[in-house]
Amino acid sequence: MAGSSHGHTPAAWTGVIIAIIGFCVAGAFMVMANPLGFWAGMVITVLGGVVGAIMRSMGLGQSKPAQPVQVVAKPEAAREPAGAES
Repeated sequence: MAGSSHGHTPAAWTGVIIAIIGFCVAGAFMVMANPLGFWAGMVITVLGGVVGAIMRSMGLGQSKPAQPVQVVAKPEAAREPAGAES
């Protein structure tokens, strides 16, 4: 998608950075065999997604493109002839 700015928003950057910090914390505590610290890191990781979603709802994320309206015509077989009467 050339020309797209997918993910280049403050909401995306903030959410991803917080999630990376959470993964690093969880990984460090996993190596140290500390389950409480590991789960604290997982909470930080989920918090990154929550913060990103809140920031997007505040208008700091990428707006969704407008969906085009599709007009569906009747098939030719289903149309009545112009001069026919019922």
